[in-house]
Amino acid sequence: MKKRLVVLSLVALTLASAPALAQTQSPQARLNACIAKIDTDAEEAYEDALAWLNFGAPYQARYCTALALIGLEQYAEGAIRLEELANADDGGSLDARRVYLTQAGNAWLLAAAPDAALVAFGNALKLAPRDAELRKDIGRAHLLNKDWEQAGKAFDEAIELSTGDAEALTLRGRALLEMGRLSDAWADVQAALGLDPASVDAVVLRGDIREAMHREGLPDPVAD
Repeated sequence: MKKRLVVLSLVALTLASAPALAQTQSPQARLNACIAKIDTDAEEAYEDALAWLNFGAPYQARYCTALALIGLEQYAEGAIRLEELANADDGGSLDARRVYLTQAGNAWLLAAAPDAALVAFGNALKLAPRDAELRKDIGRAHLLNKDWEQAGKAFDEAIELSTGDAEALTLRGRALLEMGRLSDAWADVQAALGLDPASVDAVVLRGDIREAMHREGLPDPVAD
């Protein structure tokens, strides 16, 4: 999940080209430096962002403060600040707000708060209804809630929007396993491994499905 947040942070850097986020280069350059520092020293990045907040609290400073809090594993507080930024008058373009909300949702997942994550992801989805990654995030939240059916539906939508997604197939396979649909789960994990043979998650899922089949007295699908 942390990887997803880092990727989204990098995506956010490209938003400087949007008119609402590119009025000056200096704040953006400072934001870039602040975000880069989070990976090596989140505490110092947070302190830098706080110092920056004393000079008018631009949205870039508030954004880095939120990401630094997540880097410090203060996930709920970081998520709250990202959601506040997404709703702020100076929060930037719609695409920027989508990034904030998606990051907030993933921070809520890290905080083990799937219901709050679903609210954030749902609001992000309103801004990007055909975003397959968001559908996967929604599915992950449902998995955390042990709502296997809703998780499966979210992964169905992700796969429909982005065919050949090994991760989405693996995640749906997990939901199907939990629902006891072992043959369907096996088909998904085999398809996922066909696309990404090195996927650790898919390999683990494959073993879990075989074990479940054994418990049910079903033949081993890989037996000679």
